[in-house]
Formats: sequence, structure tokens, C-alpha cells
Amino acid sequence: MKKKLKPIPLFKTEDEEARFWATHDSTDYIDWTRSKRIEFPHLKPTTQTITIRLPLSLLYELKKIANKKDVPYQSLMKVFLDEKIKEENRRPAA
Repeated sequence: MKKKLKPIPLFKTEDEEARFWATHDSTDYIDWTRSKRIEFPHLKPTTQTITIRLPLSLLYELKKIANKKDVPYQSLMKVFLDEKIKEENRRPAA
């Protein structure tokens, strides 16, 4: 037997909507069994600017590699960090 869903109210503001959903169970209003997974392939991930101190020799080597690959050194750093994080996450926990 299907559950009778309540109608979703109309909201005047996003804040009003946020307060509503913070205090109500969405399963009373939405049939999640009919939901579909969607992707947003053109969304850029949120980034955060950071400051990092590196030994000059490390920065010099990084810039040399980036120059050989014809990519900006900061982009190369992101690739290297991403690869290392994925590698670490594949390791079994100690």
C-alpha cells in the first residue's frame, strides 16, 4: 500500500524552506523510491585557497617537472596530491 504524501508547501524565501525541511521528514512529502540519480558533469568543484610553505628545492623541482609537461606547477601539484590521496585510500587500514 502506498503512503499518502502530504503536499509540499509554497515557500516565500529559501530561509523559510530551509527551516521547514530542518524540522520535517521529507518522506512524508516525497516518494524517494521514484527518485533518479542525476549527474552535473559541468559543475566545477568548490575550491579553497591555501598557503603552503615548501622548501625552495622542492618548489624548483616541481616547476621543472611542470615545465617539461607544459602545465602550470600549481595544477601539477593538485594532480600529484590527488594521486597520492587515492593511493593512500586504497591501502588497507593498519
